[in-house]
Amino acid sequence: MSLAFPFTAIVGQDAMKRALMIAAVDQEVGGVLVMGDRGTGKSTAIRALAALLPKIEVVAGCSYNCDPDKATAGLCESCRVADGSKRHKTESVSIPVVDLPLGATEDRVIGALDIEKALHAGEKAFEAGLLARAHRGFLYIDEVNLLEDHIVDSLLDVAASGENVVEREGLSVRHPARFVLVGSGNPEEGELRPQLLDRFGLSVDITTPQDVKTRVEIIRNRDSFERDREAFIKKARRKESALRKKIEAGRARVSTLDPSIEILEKSAELCLTLGTDGLRGEITLIRATRALAALEGASDITLKHLRDVAPMVLGHRLRRDPLDESGSQARVGRAIEQVLG
Repeated sequence: MSLAFPFTAIVGQDAMKRALMIAAVDQEVGGVLVMGDRGTGKSTAIRALAALLPKIEVVAGCSYNCDPDKATAGLCESCRVADGSKRHKTESVSIPVVDLPLGATEDRVIGALDIEKALHAGEKAFEAGLLARAHRGFLYIDEVNLLEDHIVDSLLDVAASGENVVEREGLSVRHPARFVLVGSGNPEEGELRPQLLDRFGLSVDITTPQDVKTRVEIIRNRDSFERDREAFIKKARRKESALRKKIEAGRARVSTLDPSIEILEKSAELCLTLGTDGLRGEITLIRATRALAALEGASDITLKHLRDVAPMVLGHRLRRDPLDESGSQARVGRAIEQVLG
């Protein structure tokens, strides 16, 4: 049994929890960036999400969590060689949630020559890195705004292609690496590079709760958890199970929902009003709106769904306006009122 703090026991921070659940329903929405004060539950929520996620089918023994239902083009080299008339052996595993520590080397992240095999067996083999382990799952970076530039460059390359290519030490390896990038950090410690910021589908700013009742409830829950983790988790099991089923139902439903012309037009109008660059804003808006509708069990995508996701999709995509001293969320709020009423 996982001893992580239960997701459903996290008090407040509804926008953060909603963003993470949207990404869990549809990984194509893109990553989630959570910025805010220290001690506001960012890392706790992200790690708690792992226990909620349904298991996935992978090719047994594959280092890259290859999907047995994928065509040859979506498999790693080993699974492609084994592919053919004979079906792969499969196993069910938990969706990977992999931590990328700030001090990780480039070899640790993208993979490198397996030194042990090279020395003892004289065999030139590839040792998979963190990107391989995160395939079909989540890659979590705490203090993402402090990540070294050369690691950021590697992440950007893989995030753009969905594939990790390693050419070094006489090795030439190519493997799938599609994952949801989840980052957290304190904005006082620095800003993200614009190229990396743009790769996050959703962004949420969170603050320390300012009312006594909420703070007392958080303290009480955390104290109970620390004193007897198993009992606390057992108490939350029913709510956790219900939310897990809700996410699973959303994952099954999301592909059945199609946005109406009105939703498409309003999404484009919102982005035009805010002056966002490119079309990634509209595309992410539609995906996030669809995922939220699926999560809520709706039969249609509505303007309310669009209104709910717009701040987290568009807030970090705005150009700086020296003549407008209001924050990005205020600007998004004004645009929502102008376009959606």
